Amino acid sequence: MTNPDAVDDPNAVDGADRPDENDGEELPRGVVDEIERLTRLERTAVDENEADAYETRRDDLLDEYEFTARIRDDDGDDVLVCHPAEWQADGVIRTDRIEDIDRAVEIPLEGTGDPNDWDKVDARNRELVADVRAAHGEVHGDNAALLADFAGNHYAKPIASLTSAEITEFRTEYFVRNAWPSEKQREMIGESIELAFETAGEPIPDVQ
Repeated sequence: MTNPDAVDDPNAVDGADRPDENDGEELPRGVVDEIERLTRLERTAVDENEADAYETRRDDLLDEYEFTARIRDDDGDDVLVCHPAEWQADGVIRTDRIEDIDRAVEIPLEGTGDPNDWDKVDARNRELVADVRAAHGEVHGDNAALLADFAGNHYAKPIASLTSAEITEFRTEYFVRNAWPSEKQREMIGESIELAFETAGEPIPDVQ
């Protein structure tokens, strides 16, 4: 069953720091970050409708800047390429229309790039989840497991390496829309995150 709250307003753009005026020549940094975030959410979404909604939000945002995007395969590693829409005709890049190649933005999507590295990161995160569960109980363990899913699938990094912005993304995006937490999990998620970092022996970043 599709969660009706799985995706928020498709017209909303979280975290995109847009200028008051756009000269059409490049994507602002905040927009690039938002494009990457939406693309990663699309690729990891379980529900097809949810994935479609993330893709639509990304494409609508790119349209505002007269850009478009495609996935390029670089020797098995996917790269999201955002470029001016004018470069493309009938789905094909027209090299004769490219005046400044630096206007394109490339975003690697493969995390660590090496599946073996991802396996090691995931195994490390699962060990941390087991330690949290053993020391602090099932609810905190379940929340730590969700944090491990997010850290591994979205960023291919250890839980204890998550940044303040990434933890905020987990709490406001992934945990709310992808995780289906129980009421008890929702009540304890802040403490669960703190315990995960404490168990890993690392200080938790300041979270806004």
